[in-house]
This record gives sequence, structure tokens and C-alpha cells, in this order.
Amino acid sequence: MLTVSEALDRAQMLCDAAAKAGADAADALYYCNAATSVSMRLGALEDVERSEGQDISLRVFVGQRSASVSTADMDAGELAKLVTRCVAMAREAPEDPYAGLAPEELLFKGAIPDLDLDDGSEADPQALREAALAVEEAARAVAGVTNSEGGSASHSRTRFALATSHGFLGGYGSSGHSLSASVIAGEGANMQRDYGWHSAHHLADLESVDDIGTRAGTRAVARLNPGKAPVGKLPVILDPRISGSIVGHLLGAIAGPAIARGTSFLLGKEEHMLFDSGVVIRDEPHRARGLRSRAFDGEGLPTAARDIVADGKITGWLLDTASAKQLGLTPTGHASRGGGASGVGASNLHLAAGSATPAALMEGIAEGVYITELIGHGVNPVTGDYSRGASGFLIRDGAIAGPIAEFTIAGNLIDMFAALIPASDLEFRHGTNAPTLRIDGMTVASS
Repeated sequence: MLTVSEALDRAQMLCDAAAKAGADAADALYYCNAATSVSMRLGALEDVERSEGQDISLRVFVGQRSASVSTADMDAGELAKLVTRCVAMAREAPEDPYAGLAPEELLFKGAIPDLDLDDGSEADPQALREAALAVEEAARAVAGVTNSEGGSASHSRTRFALATSHGFLGGYGSSGHSLSASVIAGEGANMQRDYGWHSAHHLADLESVDDIGTRAGTRAVARLNPGKAPVGKLPVILDPRISGSIVGHLLGAIAGPAIARGTSFLLGKEEHMLFDSGVVIRDEPHRARGLRSRAFDGEGLPTAARDIVADGKITGWLLDTASAKQLGLTPTGHASRGGGASGVGASNLHLAAGSATPAALMEGIAEGVYITELIGHGVNPVTGDYSRGASGFLIRDGAIAGPIAEFTIAGNLIDMFAALIPASDLEFRHGTNAPTLRIDGMTVASS
């Protein structure tokens, strides 16, 4: 694996070579990941995986024409051929009036801050094996657990570097640690599966094997003997492990490319009160040790904290350079790159906590559903229509009354946003985080 400095040199070399080959502008992105994972099942070693992959992508512009190529071959001769081929492709490409690098005057400048994304650790297969075994044992120790799909532990290191021909050069490295367990409760036709999982940049921030394993086992046992869900328009409560998906649907609807294509259900609703006035959804790219923290975006623009929902309204679109040009706006530092053309993405998103506890949100619900798992992808990004399979628990007289399965919830995201009430139990565990959410008036149907 290259160091960040070596990766930056490689990316800059490609940009310089593209300019010499006749490109008017270029950028190069280097990405490398090395990962080790160990899986245990029923106390025995099941799998050990070690992978290391690197990729460098070159994007060149000749006038308003552009082309992109990528390779995993870092040989100098092969990289020279890649540059020649990419410039030749760009000369033959159709013109795109929105193609181009980010505006030079908006580029990130100065020293890149240390967001503490790398704990300096190296993979230790023996320690991973012990952790995978311990997390599975903790899950299997829960009364009612009868079988296991295994426990796993992993370690990873990544390197990212971006260079542009008009003056940006930046990169960073990160480490990653994860633990998971998946177990089965019950026997025969009455078996239920569930899991526990956590990941972090620093090993010190990783949840304990006992907590993850016990949660996996407890969840599986709690799902035994599910009944039928009630039907009709009912209050729905979303568990924190799936409530962040609502934020994800909002993110897709305010992404610049969707707005430029006219394929978002939020078009024309920029000034509407979409949420209760107390709801805040915030993007925090500079959070120390955040899973999606970054000082600059995929085009070299600086990132900054921003409320994407405040006072019940969205505060604007999330724009890369191409979509900003199409809309006559300024890019917002939300470009994401995986090689080739950029897309749009946020960093560490969260829906701010409310004042009521989850128990208080449940009070007063004569009959409703508490959802712990969503199935399928039945969301229409153009209309906002929402319909997904689900499982979870019945709520009766303000309390959990037993597991339910094989039902659907449906509504429209506009109505769901308006009805959304957050609880007070926000935790920062994932890239997108939300507390327990209550949404009244959703249509529940049981199969």
C-alpha cells in the first residue's frame, strides 16, 4: 500500500502527463484499501480473508469533451499508455456544456486538517479471530439462541488522494474496525434470525464483543412466534437501526443531479414547510473520527457543516460542479468520486434528537407498529410514494405487545416528513444517524 504522500505524487504525475499529452484540464484520483477479516461459526474457524486493491482513475477534458479511464496497474509504462488513451478518447467524445473541473477560485486551500481517522493500527489475525469467537459466544449465550450464522471481525486501512491540473492536491488515510454476530433462535418452522454490528475508525471506539453479541441474541429471541400485524392507517415507530433510511430518501431527493434531471419529488418545494419547525437534519463533514468525515469533496472543494433541514425547510440542493452549472448555481462541496464523473453525497448526517423519550413517543398509541427491519426498495424518487416490507412488534395501549412479521407500510414521503417526530435517543454509530422516529397515519397491510 502506498503512503498518502506516494499516492499524491502518483496522482499529480498523471495530471501533469495528461497536460503534456494535450488535455486542457485533468484530475486524478487514487484509492487503495487493504482489509483482513476472520469469521468463526459454532466456535470453529470458518473463513480468513485478506484483500488489497488499488485503483487510479484519470479524467481529462479537451474543450467541452471529456473521458475517464482507470487501472489497478501502477507500472509507469502502463500509466503512460493510460494517459494517451484517455486523451484520445476525450477528443472523440461528444461535447458536454456542463463538463469541467470545479471552479479554481472555490478550491480547498491551506493545510488539510487532521480529522483523526487513522489509529495507526495494523491487522492482527489472531486478535481478529479471538474477537470473532468472543462476539459469537456472547450471542450464543443468550437463552433461546439455537444456532449461529457466525461472528466476524475485520480490520482495514485505506488511502485516498486527489490531484487536479488547476492546483488542488490533497489526500488522507483511515483505519477501520468492525465486529458482527448473526444468530438464530427457535427450532423448525419457528426460527428467527437477527444480528448485531458495529464499526469505527479507532479500535478504542468499537463497541464491546459482549454488547454486540448479546444484542444479536436478544433481538433474535424477541422475534420468536410472530403474529399478524394490524391493518389500516396507524402510528408507526421506527427503531434507530433503520430510522436513518428516512434521511437517506431526503438526501436522494435534494441531490443536484436529480434536480437537474427533474426526477425529484421535492422539485418546486424549496420554500415549503416539509417538516415540523423543530426538526433539524445536519451534515457534519469535520466530525473527529466520523465514519464519513472529509475535509474536501470529490472535486477538491472544501466541505463545511450545514443544516440541510432547518426550521422545517430544506436549505438548498447538494451540488457537484456539473449539476450546479445546469442549475445556474454554485457547487456546495458535496461531490463524490469513485472514478469517472462525479456524483453527489453527504458526509456524517444526523437528524437531531427531540425532547421526548421513545417510551413517551409510544404513549397514547392504542394500536400501532414498532419497526425494527425494512425489506425491499419500494420508494419512487419522482413521486415520493413509499411502500416497503417490514417486521417488528405490535404496539398496544402504549407498550410493546409482541413480535409481528410479513407486513408492509406505505405512504408518501411528503406526508411522512410532515408527520415525523424524533425521540431523544440519538446516538452517533453510523454514517447517517437518527433517533427513534414516530410517523402517524401510515398505511399498514398484513399479508
